[in-house]
Amino acid sequence: MLIHGRCHCANIRFLLRWEPEPVQIPARQCGCTFCVKHGGVWTSCPTGSLQVSVQEPAQANCYAFGTKTADFHVCTRCGVVAVVTSRIDGRTHAVVNVNAFEGVDAALLSRARADFDGEGTDDRLQRRQRHWIPDVRFTFGTPPEGEAAAAP
Repeated sequence: MLIHGRCHCANIRFLLRWEPEPVQIPARQCGCTFCVKHGGVWTSCPTGSLQVSVQEPAQANCYAFGTKTADFHVCTRCGVVAVVTSRIDGRTHAVVNVNAFEGVDAALLSRARADFDGEGTDDRLQRRQRHWIPDVRFTFGTPPEGEAAAAP
């Protein structure tokens, strides 16, 4: 299944290849203050791949807090956080915000709360390495493959 997603203004876009075809998509509603304030509900497919495109890099920023082991990719134009990445052992892993999905039936999402308070840094990185999307590519100035650029 190909899942298209984007921030509100389409500056940050992604194309998630979910393999095999999902029966349900787990959607973890993080309870940390940052995710609560930004509406972060995250999913990942450890057997999938992710293409992220930032059309105007000057209009995007990364925010890291707490353990500084994850970068929240924030569109500075519209304020949406569509993607979070974590660099582990030289490889980028990611989760995407289900609230940024385009055209996915909400009934496919299996929402549940998640709380990672008290999790040590090593345990956190190991969890991400097991469960986050391990095949992540970024492009700048162009939309993900197979998607047209947003109208000006």
